[in-house]
Amino acid sequence: MAYASIYPYTGKTLKTYNVISDDDLTAKLNQAEKVFQEFGKESVKDRAPILANVAKTMRQDEDQLAKYITHDMGKLLTEAKAEVELSANIAQYYADNGADFLRDKPLRTMAGNSWMEYDATGIVMCVEPWNFPYYQLMRVFATNFMLGNPVMVKHASNVPQCAEAFEKVIEKAGAPKGAYTNLFVNYKQVGRIIADPRVQGVALTGSEKAGAIISAEAGKNLKKCTMELGGNDVMYIRGDVNVKKAAKLAAYARLWNAGQVCVSAKRYIVAKSIYPEFMKDLKAEFAKYKPGDPMKASTNLAPLSSKKAQLNLQKQVKNAVANGAKMVFGGGIPKGTNGFFYNPTILTNITKKNPAFYQEFFGPVAQVYVAKDDAEAIKIANDSNYGLGGAIVSKDTHKAAQVASKMNTGMIYINDICNVIYPELPFGGVKHAGFGRELGPYAVKTFANAKLVSIKA
Repeated sequence: MAYASIYPYTGKTLKTYNVISDDDLTAKLNQAEKVFQEFGKESVKDRAPILANVAKTMRQDEDQLAKYITHDMGKLLTEAKAEVELSANIAQYYADNGADFLRDKPLRTMAGNSWMEYDATGIVMCVEPWNFPYYQLMRVFATNFMLGNPVMVKHASNVPQCAEAFEKVIEKAGAPKGAYTNLFVNYKQVGRIIADPRVQGVALTGSEKAGAIISAEAGKNLKKCTMELGGNDVMYIRGDVNVKKAAKLAAYARLWNAGQVCVSAKRYIVAKSIYPEFMKDLKAEFAKYKPGDPMKASTNLAPLSSKKAQLNLQKQVKNAVANGAKMVFGGGIPKGTNGFFYNPTILTNITKKNPAFYQEFFGPVAQVYVAKDDAEAIKIANDSNYGLGGAIVSKDTHKAAQVASKMNTGMIYINDICNVIYPELPFGGVKHAGFGRELGPYAVKTFANAKLVSIKA
């Protein structure tokens, strides 16, 4: 497996990295175990200042860290800086609240004086994706660091500069060597790591295919795991909305990060009463997104992460149209660009016989469906192999909340984009979108030993 930073705006290779040797991997595993046995046994409160320093360091180095994101995977520099800030916020959130989340919990019982303790269990191995190169890492690092579990990460092969930079941030902030370890490894070595008895947890964010492979490996070795595997999320626009505002929000929800977001609005469900007006405004909003240099603040459409991603998306769209979908806006690779761009695209008339109905389009491509009422919207929303997130746009928030409760997803946002992210809010889904939750007050206990202690009265 080659690790290479190829700038998606130009297609030029910026830097390459070699896979580490098995001997080097052994040394890194040994170091992580040493940290677990020593530093990991210290008080949770003692780790909080270091994690707060991680947040501080990320903010201090924001400009350079953001440039690595843009150069590795093409994200707009403005969005890359926002990701650095979000990652710092997550670190600060757990620095401020982690000790409280992990406090012993008394139990009311006839057995006597009983309580739950939350202890570290060992090394956690993580396989992470390229679309949010720091945020994905911080989600698993901050929680496990506060708990006392060392984290080892195989990052995506196309964001090696980000992978290397994140590890340096952790070390610069004062964490002991081995508390976080970046690994340039192949998948055979990942299997070896998961099988190691010192590794007690496995986390993956990525494709459904990758999740099936890694979760099977974890299961074979009886290791607890969490999987976040993508989605085909809906944004339901009810008939009572301000249509222009709803169309603007819908366009941003789909085209942010060039549509390369697992929890972005990939399927619009539009109330029949406003469908013609909404489509007119949606096309006008999509037309405002133009490909350009991701380093410039004026650019609002980034390239896709790789040539492979560009060609795969093009193939998906062509296949959808060949099976009856109607392309009502955009389509194709922009002319006169060297980067891995794809034009913002809107597809309609997608039936259940069309493979596109159940697929995830990881790029700036939206599907539009029509619903005569809430019941039909719920039926369309739930007819999916995924169940990650979703959004409802409506003036009647009470009614929208009733609809939200009937949608089978892990997250629903009302009058906001479905890819909104806050450290306090749990993230995760159901069905083929995966299992487990990251972020929020409970994620810090994911790979903990929830130990019962009971003293007989």
